[in-house]
Amino acid sequence: MDTSQLLKGILDLAVLAVLAEEDGYGYDVVRRLRAAGLEEVGDASVYGTLRRLFTQGRLTSYVVPSEEGPHRKYYGLNRSGRELLAEATKQWAAFSGAMDALLGGKEAAA
Repeated sequence: MDTSQLLKGILDLAVLAVLAEEDGYGYDVVRRLRAAGLEEVGDASVYGTLRRLFTQGRLTSYVVPSEEGPHRKYYGLNRSGRELLAEATKQWAAFSGAMDALLGGKEAAA
C-alpha cells in the first residue's frame, strides 16, 4: 500500500496533534512525526502544512534565536487550531472505526 497517499490525508491532523503536545519549529515537527512512526513524512510536506495552517489562522508563530544557526520560527496551536484538532480527531475516530469494521480485525497476510 502506498502510505504517502495516506499521509497526505492525515498530515493536518498529525501536525496539529504534535503541536498540541508542545510548540515546535519545522524540523522539530518533522522529527517528532517520524519518532511517532510516520517515517515517510517529507520535510517539504510538513513545512507546507505549517504555512497553510498558519495562513488559515489555525496556528500562532514566533521567532526564537538559535545559537546553532538561523533563528527558528516556532508554531503553536491557537483556539481555532484546537477546535480543528478536536473536530478532526472525531472524524478520524469515525473513519478508523469504519475501517476496523470493514477489515473485521483481520491481520494482514504476510
